[in-house]
Amino acid sequence: MPLEHLVEKLAAFEPQVDLPVVSLYLNAQADEHGRHNFHTFVRKQFPERAKTYEPDTPQRASLDADFVRINRYLEQDIRSATQGIAIFACSGANNFFEPVQLEVPIDNNRLFIYDHPHLYPLARLLDQHQRYAVVLADTNVARIFVFALGRAIKRNELQNVKTKRTQVGGWSQMRFQRHIENYHLHHAKEVVDTLEKLVRDERIEHVMLAGDEETIIPLLREQLSKEISERIIDVLSLGIDTSERELLEESLIAYRRYNSLSDMDKVDHLMHEYRADGLAVAGVPQTLAALSNGQVEEMLITASPNTLQFDKSEVEKVLSAYGKNGEETRTLDQRTVADELIKRATEVSSARVTFIEDDSVLRNVGGVGALLRYRVSAENAAPYEQGQAVSTAEAMLKVDSSSEGGEDVGQRSTKEESQAQGQGK
Repeated sequence: MPLEHLVEKLAAFEPQVDLPVVSLYLNAQADEHGRHNFHTFVRKQFPERAKTYEPDTPQRASLDADFVRINRYLEQDIRSATQGIAIFACSGANNFFEPVQLEVPIDNNRLFIYDHPHLYPLARLLDQHQRYAVVLADTNVARIFVFALGRAIKRNELQNVKTKRTQVGGWSQMRFQRHIENYHLHHAKEVVDTLEKLVRDERIEHVMLAGDEETIIPLLREQLSKEISERIIDVLSLGIDTSERELLEESLIAYRRYNSLSDMDKVDHLMHEYRADGLAVAGVPQTLAALSNGQVEEMLITASPNTLQFDKSEVEKVLSAYGKNGEETRTLDQRTVADELIKRATEVSSARVTFIEDDSVLRNVGGVGALLRYRVSAENAAPYEQGQAVSTAEAMLKVDSSSEGGEDVGQRSTKEESQAQGQGK
């Protein structure tokens, strides 16, 4: 199952009453002796967490069954190329079990037990390893790759007439040169046609060209449509004999460099729109409300959930206003709120999620913001269930930062940050 579809499936998971849901993230890289070290972690952590549930209860029975099934899976089904593993399980919920093996590493072994799958690390991994296409070409051969999650998921190869240099004189030399140039031009057109079809079919957003920058690259650029030209993020000077592994490594370096610069541009755009009261919101409650309204085109969120900052009472208002009938508000902490943001971005707003690695750039707005497709008028939003006069849209998109009595969650609240900045002037 593609990782994007797994995130969607996990976001749609309906919590079962009081049943624990296991989210297990494992680093499956072998050590210097070729052995995996995650088995020790699982066998130690699971029994210790299970002790926090009373024996002979549905919760303990579900968790014990998960432990058995996960151990069996880890002992029998791990592929040699796997570097990271994520498993989501809840035996008491119709034997819910969703494992995924990845060819990119997960930094640390982590076990989370909540009433819902812990999506945040998986969604961040997806953002870090998005699909992109690379065209490696010379004047008669081209190899086109789609890379994602540390491997090639699609390959195409084209080969045309190989031309040779010869020395003749006068008009014959000129005619021969035009003949060669026509072959090269035909090859470039065929490569670009294949690339454009691939980009359309696979919905590729980013493309790189690789090859000789004096011969084939100019020919390819001349044939590119405006739509594909706008998706070119870098040009790599590499020979046609470059191995797939080296091409992946070089393109990953280039992609991360581009992604870092692109993220900063997005944050600048978000802040500009937010300050101008344009198509943007900032802060946890405002972003949750916009996601719940289906307004969000792209959510920008800190890469570290423990740096999210929010007023607990305001977030509770949003969850109450947009929750399902009879649904109890789960315990609010930074991890559960991070998961709720990811869930609503995926399930309700179909929004792109971009993780910002530099925690400082979103700190003053609580660690999250969103670029909007449109604004929702106060009249078109659902009112609070408590019956206050103010509408949800007005309250969420323009949260009163001076409200008192709410519990701030995070290292420092947005209000405290603003006060600190004012004192420092």
